[in-house]
Amino acid sequence: MCGICGQLRFDNNSVNSNSLNLMMDKIARRGPDSKGQWIDNNVGFGHQRLSIIDLSSFGSQPMVDKTLDLVLVFNGTIYNYRELRKALTNKGYKFFSHSDTEVIIKAYHFWGEGCVKKLDGMFAFCVWDKKKNQLFIARDRMGIKPLYYSITDKAFSFASNTQALMSIGADNSINSLALQQQLSLHAVIPAPNTILNGIKKIKPGTTITIDSNFKVNEKTYWYPNATRPEENHTDEQYIERTHELLTDAVIKRMSASDVPIGVLLSGGLDSSLLVGLLKEAGHEYVRTFSIGFEDIGDEVGSEFEYSDQIVDRFNTHHKKYVISNSQVLPRLADAISNMAEPMVGQDAVAFYLLSEKVSKHIKVVLSGQGADEAFGGYFWYPRMQSESGSEYERFAKHYIDRTYEEYLLTVNSKYHTGNHAMDWLNKEFSKSNADEFMDKVFRTDITRLIVDDPVKRVDNMTMAWGLEARVPFMDYKLIEHALSMPPNLKMREEGKHPLKEIARGLLPDSVIDRKKGYFPMPALKYVQGEFLEFMSDILTSSKCLNRAIFNQNFIQNIINEPQKYMTALNGSRLWHLALLEYWLQINVDE
Repeated sequence: MCGICGQLRFDNNSVNSNSLNLMMDKIARRGPDSKGQWIDNNVGFGHQRLSIIDLSSFGSQPMVDKTLDLVLVFNGTIYNYRELRKALTNKGYKFFSHSDTEVIIKAYHFWGEGCVKKLDGMFAFCVWDKKKNQLFIARDRMGIKPLYYSITDKAFSFASNTQALMSIGADNSINSLALQQQLSLHAVIPAPNTILNGIKKIKPGTTITIDSNFKVNEKTYWYPNATRPEENHTDEQYIERTHELLTDAVIKRMSASDVPIGVLLSGGLDSSLLVGLLKEAGHEYVRTFSIGFEDIGDEVGSEFEYSDQIVDRFNTHHKKYVISNSQVLPRLADAISNMAEPMVGQDAVAFYLLSEKVSKHIKVVLSGQGADEAFGGYFWYPRMQSESGSEYERFAKHYIDRTYEEYLLTVNSKYHTGNHAMDWLNKEFSKSNADEFMDKVFRTDITRLIVDDPVKRVDNMTMAWGLEARVPFMDYKLIEHALSMPPNLKMREEGKHPLKEIARGLLPDSVIDRKKGYFPMPALKYVQGEFLEFMSDILTSSKCLNRAIFNQNFIQNIINEPQKYMTALNGSRLWHLALLEYWLQINVDE
């Protein structure tokens, strides 16, 4: 719902208002409705507001509670803020606004750092506790809302994107550990690292406290088990509970708003099910939005065949947009300038262009991210399960974008610092409280990998237009339940069996039983023509040569035969490399 930034100085200097202004300019598109700034000697906050709950000035930020000596900046939405407000009112707290922002302040005062366990929502926030001379920072369980930081011997600075931190001088040299992960894990660089040495990000389900002595203390407050319950459940019980939790997740995301909400309708099972459950719950007027692109060869550029069926079935108020390939290249630079980190998913630009259209009508949308990871919807899951070898080998064969041997050929020797993707995955898979290999895969995917791939894409591309995306399938209670389910139950019927069972009789069978689709943008997958020329120019440019990340001899091999270099997930390796270099040119060089 907003963009946030701030700084705590360690060097006895006051926070500079100009520094806050520089950061606020870089997060302005996340919150176009109003802005605010607060400075008290060595601590200062900046805020760009997207007004969704309590549209009055009483909900403005940075929010100062003079009675409690607390100041807060917050990005996100707390879905249970009304219940918490009532509970805190019963404890004697008095409220001056009707916002969820103020509820966080009172919750922090009453429960302290444990307040995060009371919050049900998506959030990134920072509280300055004047009495304790302490900064408290928190990120939601699923990492839906981003929060980056830079720490030096002079200051701790934070912001909703990396561009804000670069604007005040954060070290923008390349992190070799992150580079190897970027080119191996489908552009996922797990927290706390980013592609830049001087910028980190707070892990999901994590808090950071900086006390009066400037000591930094990090705590994990949520990490789910992936184990079966002690009492046996039938398949029907698992599915019934899924239906209950998903319906609740949809309803609470629709109710926590003082502005209209719509649905990004791709035509797949996930977004279609959101529409169906809204209708099932009694929402008569539902807004839906779809986007499509040109076909390339046999690769279809839209899913209108299916989204139109949902519109007809539920009589939604629908808008459909068709984007020609000629419109994609001219808009790439703008989309990439709004990526906090390099994102190779071909749907990133699609979401950017769709969000531009949707933001002219509403401020909040529901989106279907997380369903495949939570309920086993991707084609590679059964393949991983049937593989032999180590857990890493079983996973890597069907997910890793390039072998480590190819990575060594791709980049120059300066960046030959180890197989960091393998090290990280082995560490994740070794964590306790998972019954079997696929439980580890699902937990790693939903709590770590998805955070820095589709979830980040949707947040960045929607918020670039002042549009907030809410993701019911990533409700933490639903995720805890999904991780307790037997993997084979989820992967039945080529994946997402529980969701398909819920959808029977509610959605058309043709939508339920269709082949799994992906948000299509064929031009960034099957690279040819002007797109090939564009990517070739980037990777052979003087900026790329001077940066000297890539081995140009090997790069030329990929440019000469782009279709030969496809990833295990059917992505273009050429696009992955071009996107990274283009992101650096736009966000670091300029």
